[in-house]
Amino acid sequence: MTPSPINSIGIYHNLSSHRSAPNTSLGASIGRMGKGYAVWLLFIQMLVLFSTSKSGKVPAIIVFGDSSVDSGNNNFIPTIARSNFEPYGRDFFDGNPTGRFSNGRIPPDFISEAFGLKQAVPAYLDPAFNISDFATGVCFASAGTGFDNATSNVADVIPLWKEVEYYKEYQKKLRAHVGDEKANEIFREALYLVSIGTNDFLENYYTLPERRCQFTTVELYEDFLIGLAENFFKEIYGLGARKISLTGLPPMGCLPLERAINILEYHDCVEYYNNVALEFNGKLGWLVAKLNRDLPGLQLVDANAYDIVLQIVTQPSRFGFEVAGRGCCGTGRFEMGFLCDPKSPFTCKDANKYVFWDAFHPSAKTSQISGMVPDLDWRVGWVVLGPSLGHTLLQVVFSVRFA
Repeated sequence: MTPSPINSIGIYHNLSSHRSAPNTSLGASIGRMGKGYAVWLLFIQMLVLFSTSKSGKVPAIIVFGDSSVDSGNNNFIPTIARSNFEPYGRDFFDGNPTGRFSNGRIPPDFISEAFGLKQAVPAYLDPAFNISDFATGVCFASAGTGFDNATSNVADVIPLWKEVEYYKEYQKKLRAHVGDEKANEIFREALYLVSIGTNDFLENYYTLPERRCQFTTVELYEDFLIGLAENFFKEIYGLGARKISLTGLPPMGCLPLERAINILEYHDCVEYYNNVALEFNGKLGWLVAKLNRDLPGLQLVDANAYDIVLQIVTQPSRFGFEVAGRGCCGTGRFEMGFLCDPKSPFTCKDANKYVFWDAFHPSAKTSQISGMVPDLDWRVGWVVLGPSLGHTLLQVVFSVRFA
């Protein structure tokens, strides 16, 4: 009998989707963790410099997905799946909440800055921004969504198909703004970040009865999701996307909420959920290989950071963390969204000591560290070494043990 998670109003996330900028400040902060790691980081940064000069400039960052990459779209729809209030955003540039499920920035922000673009990727539905702002980066993601339309219904958030419709609308606006030729170049050369899938399992399949009745085993549901994912990638490919980074599922059994309710195993990670994540990630890898064969010019990268996230969670001190079993906000075991009360006396003072910000989402520091694998997988793996060797090298880097 499989365990059943507490309903979390649809905002579980793909922790492994977080990427970061391989910039000097990041190198300095991580370099303090050990000399061996610093040497490896320097080597990777040299490869990145080479890859950037070889591949040319990325003109825009375009984002699809869930709360792991939502920069505030849910602020503008009628849903309880929001984070546009304190203490969220307390470590953002101006210290104000933006709708990001973090104490600070999230992966697309770091990646955008790494490519010399904006320091923060704006949400498409935010009226404070216009097409000139979106020309170099735009986020269509919605916290609580999934590949499965039924997942988005749980908290009344934006389904993936609607994110694509917004992208089509954006394309029309951009063509009018910069002309067809320039717009087509942006669509073709942009880096597309796709982070989605965890909600389908923890918020939908294991929480609500409908899909479990329709798909009697989780393996059948996984296959259903893979079909939806294939359709999605083919659609955005048809709309011009060529450089796409896909993140798989994180070790979702290690999210603080799942550990909090895992009483019988002394609040350890729920291995069943982790095994489901690994199995689904394997199927995503198969899909990535298939689409790269079938679609001319496509560069779809399986930026699966499961291993590095698991290392951070199980060996936090190696990465400069002190707490991994609970989040910073409140008690850190059940709080997220509106339960993350700004008046809670239990909220930590320094989120950099915590792997997780709330019971589901990583701190900004974790986002930077864990995000190096999927970010560099594309820049180094595809451009310099090839996808297989590049990913292998980066995994080796993060498996190096240091004092």
